[in-house]
Amino acid sequence: MVPDAIELENEIDALCATAQWCYARGWVPATSGNFSVRSGERIFITPTGLDKGTLTAADLLEIDGEGRAVRGRGHPSAETGLHTVIYRARPEASAIVHVHTVWNTLLSGRFESAGFVPLEGYELLKGLSGVNTHEHLEKVPIIKNSQNYAELSDQWGATLEENATAHGALLSRHGLYTWGQSVAEARRHLEALEFLFEVEGRRLLSGPAWQKQLRRHHGSSSLPRRIADDRQRS
Repeated sequence: MVPDAIELENEIDALCATAQWCYARGWVPATSGNFSVRSGERIFITPTGLDKGTLTAADLLEIDGEGRAVRGRGHPSAETGLHTVIYRARPEASAIVHVHTVWNTLLSGRFESAGFVPLEGYELLKGLSGVNTHEHLEKVPIIKNSQNYAELSDQWGATLEENATAHGALLSRHGLYTWGQSVAEARRHLEALEFLFEVEGRRLLSGPAWQKQLRRHHGSSSLPRRIADDRQRS
């Protein structure tokens, strides 16, 4: 087997292990989520309706750059086009992971009106490639969810272009997409961002300190309304 083929096989095995790991953590419930890896012009992706807890290499579809199935069993999911948009917008990316967690679902809804979730001041930000200080401000952009995937793909591409340094992007009340130059890097980005989402979500529940940070980033006039309403009711 030639070196490139061996490397691809190893990355596919790592992708399947990552999908199973996400399932074990409850991050891809009810056949949700999708995972892909790219080698040159070849893209391998999870098909629709597949339980990620049992994913093997034989389950993956090979698709072309337009999201059309080339070989394999099953059918591409409706979100396959979002993967191809990411690969075009991030040519260095070789792997993409998409999960539906409690914290990314809640925070993407809370911050939808602001347009991004701000993450700043945490040591674990250094788990993101190219970040070497806890003082880094990571703005994770949020796109409104839609079942019109043609329009969503256009919005997705524009958002990635406008947020060239972002390590992930959120669909509101839906889930997180993140990527990397390898499956290992994409998994590291996923784990770091999900940890930080949980920290920020718990801060939301902790009182006035959360409001102070929101005003710092967004100004009092643009605070997400539901957060302000929740504080008034508490």
